[in-house]
Amino acid sequence: MIVGKGGSAQILERLMSSYGVSTQKDLAAALEIPANNISGWTQRDSVPGNSIIKCALDTGANLQWLVTGELAKAKFENEPHAPNGEALYSEITSNGGKPVLRRIMDAYGFTLQKQLCELLGISSGTVSTWVRRNYFPGDVVVTCAIDTGVSLLWLATGKGSHEGKSAKQSTAMAVPRKSLITGVLHDAGSWAVDLSFIPYALNEPVFISSNTGAWIVDTTIFEISNGRWLLGIDNKYDIYDITLLPGRRISVMSKGTNFTCGADEVKIAGKVVLTMTNNL
Repeated sequence: MIVGKGGSAQILERLMSSYGVSTQKDLAAALEIPANNISGWTQRDSVPGNSIIKCALDTGANLQWLVTGELAKAKFENEPHAPNGEALYSEITSNGGKPVLRRIMDAYGFTLQKQLCELLGISSGTVSTWVRRNYFPGDVVVTCAIDTGVSLLWLATGKGSHEGKSAKQSTAMAVPRKSLITGVLHDAGSWAVDLSFIPYALNEPVFISSNTGAWIVDTTIFEISNGRWLLGIDNKYDIYDITLLPGRRISVMSKGTNFTCGADEVKIAGKVVLTMTNNL
């Protein structure tokens, strides 16, 4: 929910002014929501970001002005031939989950979900819920658009130009580095890398290298699935290819060795998201 300057009452006045209506009933009709929703906003002194976005995209009203009553650098101009009304609302709400999260992180120049959580003061569980439920976080989209100057249309739908003040910022970051030697992970400083080329957000990546290759592992993924994983077996770590079998059992392969065991008999330390091999 968004609470701007003057509270929800002032935001509602600006929404009604943008649509050219004079009553909350007419505003509800313009937003295509039940009229009692607006009464609830007044009681809670908050307005959903989704409705503010719809108004800005429907009417071309300045987003910063709708939220705060002030005109500033964050500017929105409607794209020609952009959808409006019900079609626009449907398009916005169908662009939730991973796609909108990716655009938000791109706008801020982040490569890790953790960076976004720290900036906004939200938990990683909240972000995971957006992805799992394909949720459209309207409040965060509004905040991001005002904060970065990136196009609201692009943030909400992925269409149009996305240029903003973060477009030229470097996305390189220091990733923790570990050396894998005879099954033991040793701290080896950090690796400066731009991970923006990976097409999904990473939470806590670690760069692991050995004499046979190197991997980027997301150490926050523990729900085992088919793929490549960093596993601990009898307190010795290595990279393994996993195939799920019935009955919570897994087929484990590494360096030509294959065996079967229970999924609970190994320690899951993270999922491999990128593999690099030596060609020498």
